[in-house]
Amino acid sequence: MVKLTIIGRVSDGMPLAQGPRHVHHEENDVLTTYKQQAEFILKEIASQALPSSNMTILVDHHCFNYMVENGICFLTLCESSYPRKLAFHYLQDLQQEFEKLDRSLADRVTKPYTFIKLDTIIGNIRKQYVDTRTQANLSKLEAHRQKDLDIGTEELSLITENRRRVEMIQRMMEAHISTSPIWDSKTLEIIALKWTPITILVVTAVLLWTGLILQDDFRQW
Repeated sequence: MVKLTIIGRVSDGMPLAQGPRHVHHEENDVLTTYKQQAEFILKEIASQALPSSNMTILVDHHCFNYMVENGICFLTLCESSYPRKLAFHYLQDLQQEFEKLDRSLADRVTKPYTFIKLDTIIGNIRKQYVDTRTQANLSKLEAHRQKDLDIGTEELSLITENRRRVEMIQRMMEAHISTSPIWDSKTLEIIALKWTPITILVVTAVLLWTGLILQDDFRQW
């Protein structure tokens, strides 16, 4: 069953729309977590940490399937038992309907989930994929029975762990720069307090010495 769908902009990871959520009341909290994970995946695609090619990401007893076309990501959460080929048919149908819209509308979205027209499209297309045993869906599966989808698979836990490591390295680098003896502001302050008076004395002595030499030269003339 298709439980969650998000269409997002790859350039900045902005989620444009989400379809109606179809879960039992007691699953709302769980679905909120899945939605956060979907937004995380979209951000990872935007940062090029994840490929822009078709991909399946496994999590618990579900999987995220996504495809990227012309800078737009189409992502859906399904139960792991849901046919993957059918899930990507669903995403392809979404992409085809999206292409009929004015692309500038998506480019102008500045707040998450405010492309309301897409919500309606997602809801209408999703209805066609609720029952995997309809003749239309069986025909789609049968037509591609001999053809394996070229789709990468990854565990969400590995993706989040990689992100955690990247952020840890970034924090370590920033901490190293901020605590480096050369760049530490307190260290610079100590150096300034210690050497500024000496520097002033040296410069003053040089100026006095230069002045005496000039006076002698004038006297000789």
